[in-house]
Amino acid sequence: MNLMAVLIQLASGALGGNIAGALLGRFGLGGIGNTIVGIVGGGLGAQVLWLLGIWVRGVSTAPVLDFGAIFWSIAGGLMGGGILLLIVGGIRMIVAKESRPVRS
Repeated sequence: MNLMAVLIQLASGALGGNIAGALLGRFGLGGIGNTIVGIVGGGLGAQVLWLLGIWVRGVSTAPVLDFGAIFWSIAGGLMGGGILLLIVGGIRMIVAKESRPVRS
């Protein structure tokens, strides 16, 4: 895999996590949390697109990325970062709700 593609995926994942955290404040984990979850989700999101066959990588061995590779790196990073933030934020909300004492 091209190093530039990985860097684009991770950066766009961080952006996707922060956008999702800003738009859906209840699911947000704070600036650093959104960024970390977004980076992880960005890397995973592009891999999922590749496994689904939506993005074919490795066709060219040239060190330069073409427009399609850049587009799918950004798209996979944004989607993966946002989706993973929603999952982690939702789990955090469920755990926080269950750990509250019950008032009678």
